[in-house]
Amino acid sequence: MARSVLLDNINMALFIRRFIGALALDASAFEDVESDLRAGAASVAVVGLACGAGAFAAMSLGFAGAPGFAVAMAVMLGGWIVWAALISAIGTRMMPEPQTRSNPSELFRTIGFAAAPGAFYAFAALPAAMPFVFVLVSAWMIAATVLAVRQALDYRSTGRAIAVCVIAWLLTVGLVAAMGTLFTRPVS
Repeated sequence: MARSVLLDNINMALFIRRFIGALALDASAFEDVESDLRAGAASVAVVGLACGAGAFAAMSLGFAGAPGFAVAMAVMLGGWIVWAALISAIGTRMMPEPQTRSNPSELFRTIGFAAAPGAFYAFAALPAAMPFVFVLVSAWMIAATVLAVRQALDYRSTGRAIAVCVIAWLLTVGLVAAMGTLFTRPVS
């Protein structure tokens, strides 16, 4: 039986411990991911899980069938990539602290695990729960990302990590909304 290359590169016990650590907002889980050069595949798996859960929930908004799921998955993944890239640029170039030493690989691994709460976006498929789930999970993901950024960029100030994440999130939401209006305009 052929196994996925991604799964071959993931130690499941370690993955689960780090995933739960990210959900629990445990700083040591993010430090562990940051220092493990082999955690990239696991980080990709976490992002994929979160995007898949979000795409599943989006199907209740009218993204029907496999094409709808694929579009929603692409939008979720694209949004995450933009957010991560903005965090990297803002955190390392515009708002570093004197001790900030990081590279994109470290940062993307930790930010990837910070997407762990996104697995709960699947519960937004329940129409009555959607607004509550969306707000709760989004806030949880932002909190996890703030912690991941603080650890990966060696910030002493949590406030700086909050500023980096919130600025990047607002820019991402604006860019995704702008792209959405470009692709959903009625043709005249």
